[in-house]
Amino acid sequence: MTATTPPGDALVLDLTGVADRQSFMDRCTERLHLPDWFGRNWDALADCLTDLSWWPVGSDGRRLRIEGWQDYAAAKPREWRIVKDILRDAETFWRDTDTELTVELEEDADEDPEESDVRP
Repeated sequence: MTATTPPGDALVLDLTGVADRQSFMDRCTERLHLPDWFGRNWDALADCLTDLSWWPVGSDGRRLRIEGWQDYAAAKPREWRIVKDILRDAETFWRDTDTELTVELEEDADEDPEESDVRP
């Protein structure tokens, strides 16, 4: 499966079946089509999300929708906190620019929507 671009130009990162950091990095590489210089670690992910030259701007800016994240978050809560921090920092970095990045988490019916929101 490859990156999905639904109406509104959002990229979809489906984390279904991701169980650890390495499989998360593999999924990001595959689904987001990260550049060759992506080093498959947290710092490299942060770098990719603050240098979006590899991701063309859509009509609504850049939108990233994260789906199927709940099992990964439950299995690796420390790693998931790192992911959320990286996503939040990337949103903050691009906020109020012509190429804003918006990250959306698929809501979990059992979770408080306030807790799943990436934005600070």
